[in-house]
Amino acid sequence: MAERAISVLWKFGPMVYLPTLLFSLGEGAVVPLIPVIAASRGATLASAGLIASALVVGQLCGNIPAGWLVSRVGERYTMVIAGALSLIGVVAGALAPSLVVFTVAVFVVGMSAAAFGLARHAFMTTRVPVEFRARALSLLGGSFRAGMFVGPFIAAALLALFHTENAALWFFVVLLVALILLVLFGPDPEAQAAAADRDPGDVEDTGEAVSGSIPTIERAGVFRTMWRNRGVLGRLGLAAASLSAVRSARQVVLPLWGVSIGLDASSIALVVGVSGAIDFALFYASGQVMDRFGRLWAALPAMVLMGAGFLVLSLTHDASTNVLWFGMIAAVLGVGNGLSSGILLTLGADVAPQSEPAAFLGSWRTLTDAGGAIAPLLFSGIAAISSLAIGAAAMGAIGIIGAIGFLRFIPRFVPRRTLP
Repeated sequence: MAERAISVLWKFGPMVYLPTLLFSLGEGAVVPLIPVIAASRGATLASAGLIASALVVGQLCGNIPAGWLVSRVGERYTMVIAGALSLIGVVAGALAPSLVVFTVAVFVVGMSAAAFGLARHAFMTTRVPVEFRARALSLLGGSFRAGMFVGPFIAAALLALFHTENAALWFFVVLLVALILLVLFGPDPEAQAAAADRDPGDVEDTGEAVSGSIPTIERAGVFRTMWRNRGVLGRLGLAAASLSAVRSARQVVLPLWGVSIGLDASSIALVVGVSGAIDFALFYASGQVMDRFGRLWAALPAMVLMGAGFLVLSLTHDASTNVLWFGMIAAVLGVGNGLSSGILLTLGADVAPQSEPAAFLGSWRTLTDAGGAIAPLLFSGIAAISSLAIGAAAMGAIGIIGAIGFLRFIPRFVPRRTLP
């Protein structure tokens, strides 16, 4: 089983994992600089923040149309279209004559990122056997995390070398050109998957031909698919959104907490960096746990750790050892986030209709992205009217509620399979 898993994942590497790494490297280099670029072109701090948020808005708006596109033209061509649109958006951002054009460019990149991500997700959903689906999707998530982790360091090097933020944008352009060429002229993963389906050792085979797009007998449509699956989306989907929320909150809470207890920027960066390194180190282990013991064994500990971590952090702000607690809780949150690597992708794949997953996954990803987008706003609003401690406690409560949701709904919608 292990040898077969490695064989299948290796086949998908050049056309699924490598494009993911290329896209995330560019995105990781550019995203931290969006408000900086906007400010350098005349935006106020407030409007620079709004311009940066256009990326998230684009992702939210892009998921459902991306589901429709994947079901019509297939995963490969959706990746090409997404790469081309991103290329147009990034070039437009580099050459934008006004802040309005720059904002539209950021929005287009966000929509393209949604389409690119959904195409990979849908392909892995239909073509990777369920016996090692979690490992495959955790590796996909790990590829994205690697790019987002390394990208900012590349941006810093480019800034030091060229003394302009546009260097990161042109770096992204080069990666997008390479990505489009790779997807267009590299090995066709759909053809490889079809060949793999003919192997006698396959465990799960739908018996459908694979060429160009996800095969379907009858396309139900995006909104009809959402309605048919409203039960799982309204239950397990909301639990998944809560996980996305606490993940996103971590990126905002930790830096602000460090500032509030008097740490300097380098110390905060070190703590957050160590937390991120712990997170990244666990991404494949999460897939192993999910495949071997079931999805709940990764989702529940992750949510309990992050929820409890935020709750404990909320009690330590004025303690004499608050710096020590800050470092410890940051590490705990890193472990929790690392254990959850790939779980949103895997649960979405598990509950998606196998005949036509793209439309469902568009709705699933919209829910999870919305959770990630709302959490920082919710935390900031609570902190503004009360305190950081109460805001952190609220994030902890969301984590615990999400853990209860996973405990109830994962066994209901994703019963554990007994693997050989």
